[in-house]
Amino acid sequence: MSPERTSESASSADAPVALISGGGTGIGLAAATRLSRDGYRVVLTGRRAEPLQAAAASLGALAIPGDMTDTASAQEVVEGTLERFGRIDALLANAGGHGFSTVADTDDQSWAASLDANLTTAFKLCRAALPELARTRGRIAVVSSLAGIAAGPSVAGYTVGKHALIGLTRSLARDYGKHGVRVNAICPGWVRTDMADAEMDELAQAMGLAGRAAAYAKVTEHVPLGRPADPGEIAGTIAFLLGPDSSYITGATLVADGGAHMVDLPTISFDALS
Repeated sequence: MSPERTSESASSADAPVALISGGGTGIGLAAATRLSRDGYRVVLTGRRAEPLQAAAASLGALAIPGDMTDTASAQEVVEGTLERFGRIDALLANAGGHGFSTVADTDDQSWAASLDANLTTAFKLCRAALPELARTRGRIAVVSSLAGIAAGPSVAGYTVGKHALIGLTRSLARDYGKHGVRVNAICPGWVRTDMADAEMDELAQAMGLAGRAAAYAKVTEHVPLGRPADPGEIAGTIAFLLGPDSSYITGATLVADGGAHMVDLPTISFDALS
């Protein structure tokens, strides 16, 4: 596997380096855009080479395609980053996947695939990068989900994987704080991404709603802010967790869901009175 440099970064040779998994689309791409604007030299990795390389070309970033469920691939991505830039200062473990069924309806293959996509990717990439992050006293942000602190219907594998990411975050923070490594998790709610758009299209069809916008309105009906997030809003939160303004925060779980997690479900009926 060889890194593909699409264009020269405008960043200086001593600028910090951020490695982002799942960086070709959605939250990962938004984070890459924000961090690049903030002066980071950005490295993108993911399984799908085409969107990854397109994203890298638009940002002047480095694309290193790889499957983070594979130990050798994760190590090669880290080594490729170090070969090109000589350091890693920030890691965003953002790769994820599906797991949409109940426990009884989840077969062994689907269970393993869900945990691999949502948990193992973060574990193996963090493990490969930790020696360098300890050297640079670096930062890790782990993208979990609102499903990391709550359970939706028929998403057993996804929910378990996202919950486990918070445990991984805390273990990393506990063990590597003494090396100056900070590790925090972010739990987004609904975010307008390609994956969420597809879910909204499915929901609109199933419920007879008037398209994607109506579906987003439906799923955020009881969210205090009343809307889904733009990927750039989540990217801003990630930039905070990876930046100097969060220098005394580690092992934390930051929820960015428009307030959904704190809604008292049994009182929703009283909304009509307010």
